[in-house]
Formats: sequence, structure tokens, C-alpha cells
Amino acid sequence: MTTSLFFIQILNGLQLGVLLFMLSAGLTLVFGIMNFVNLAHGSLYMMGAYFAASAYAKTDSFILAALVGIAGSAALGFLVERVVASRLYARDHLDQVLATFGLILFFNEITRWVWGASPVYMNVPPALSGTINLLGISYSAYRFAIIVVGLLVALGCYVLINKTRVGMLIRAGSSNPTIVAALGVNIKLLNATIFALGAALAGVAGLMSGPILSVQTGMGEPILITAMIVIVIGGIGSVRGAFYSALIVGLIDTAGRAFLPMMLREFLDRSTAQAAGPALASMLTCIFMAAVLALKPAGLFPVKNQ
Repeated sequence: MTTSLFFIQILNGLQLGVLLFMLSAGLTLVFGIMNFVNLAHGSLYMMGAYFAASAYAKTDSFILAALVGIAGSAALGFLVERVVASRLYARDHLDQVLATFGLILFFNEITRWVWGASPVYMNVPPALSGTINLLGISYSAYRFAIIVVGLLVALGCYVLINKTRVGMLIRAGSSNPTIVAALGVNIKLLNATIFALGAALAGVAGLMSGPILSVQTGMGEPILITAMIVIVIGGIGSVRGAFYSALIVGLIDTAGRAFLPMMLREFLDRSTAQAAGPALASMLTCIFMAAVLALKPAGLFPVKNQ
């Protein structure tokens, strides 16, 4: 294993980590703060990717695609909250799981009907199609841009939650919504805003992953499972925890997929090692989650530590 390969895999892990953060941050806002189990969050990520890919195909402008993808996801999230989620806040989590699972099926069928069953491809913008030099190592400019965007989103979430009036209301509403409502705050509008914000973050993740993944029906379900692992590790409701745990999970998953096959070749034949490596890498994140829950049931960075 060369130093350049190790450095590239670290960057790939960071890139996966920030994508997971953009998805899990919105999920932890809705799940941890509003106490609503939204299994359809991955579908909002998928719809954001479809919106952006369609806009990019028609306009050939990545900026317009970004605006359409993020705004479309936020508007769709607001609509889902008003039509579906707002009627389920007082119900138990099983009802929320069943309703949002139904939304997964609904959005999957919508994408098949509108875009067809075949994957939709979104090209990397020309300005980011090359490579950049990092400490003498060539790395994809677009993947590096994903890292930068993810870090900017993380900074924006920190400022919003901790330094603004909206963030203060979000934190207060999560602790005692009755008192906040008594002070004249429109809790219904606040909940819809949180839901739309979470959907917009999912839309950013869908936008940025579009050029490196095929945009297809059902793409939100696998990454939703990983995002749930992230928020459990970081602490449900903790945006800070979602950020750190997303980076950890991204590094574990990427390092496992890159280096485990190399290690297994010492004991197994090449084909078996190549097949077993990715499977074991997926297991590593679950094993890490189990270890964290055994030692810190509330997660590494629970809300009370913020």
C-alpha cells in the first residue's frame, strides 16, 4: 500500500462522511427534535437528485440544477409535513413508520412513472471535471468540492442552530413546545420549517451525489440505513454528533472496502477476498455502532453536551 493510495482513501472517506452528514443532519433534526420517525427521508434525497438531474439535462447549468434540486426538495418536504407528518405527531412511532414507509413506495412509483425505470445520469460540471493537486497527489476536483460543500453545510448548520433566533426556537421547541407556543410562536410553522430544512439538506446530498452515482429509483433506501446508524452513533437529535459520527462512519466504510480485500488476500484467494472485503466493511459500521451503544447508550455526542 502506497502513501498516495492511503491519502486518497482518507479523502474518499471524508467525502462519504460529509455526504452522510448532509443526509443525517436533516434526519436527526426531524427525528431527534420533532420526535418523528421519517423513513421517507431517503426518498427526499432521491427526489432532490432527480430534480437536479432533470434541471441539469435541460439547462446544462449546475448552478440552476442546484437551485432546482434544493428548492424542490425543501418544497416537497414542506408539503409532506403539512399533508402527512403533521397528522401523525401525536401518534406512536409505529404509525409514523407505516405512514412514511408508504411514502417510500409512493415516491418510488412516482419516479418510475415520470423518469422511467432506467437510471438517469448527471454529468460532472466542466469546471470540476479535472483533478487538483493536494500535497503532490492528484485527486478528483469534484470529489474535493463535495468535501468543501459538506463542511460549509456543517458550518451553516452550526451557525443556524446555535447563533440565530430560528435556532433558538428550534432548540426551545424540542425541549418544551407547549411553553414555546404559549409565548406566541407558531409551532406548526416551526415544525414545517424544520421538516423543510431537513429535506433541503437531503436535497443537497442528492445534488452532490448525482454526478458520481446513477440517479435511480430506490437509491434513498440503502443510504437511509447508514444515515440512521450515523445518528444513533452520534446521539439522536445532536447535529454536532451527526457531523462527527458521519465522518467516522465514512472513514470506517471507505477504509474497510479499500484495505480489507488487501488484508484478506494474505489468507484467501483473490476472488474470495474481493467478495468478502466489502461485506465485512459494511459489518464494521454496525459493529462500531454496537460498541458505542454498549459503552454510551445515548451516543457519542448526545444533545445535553451541546
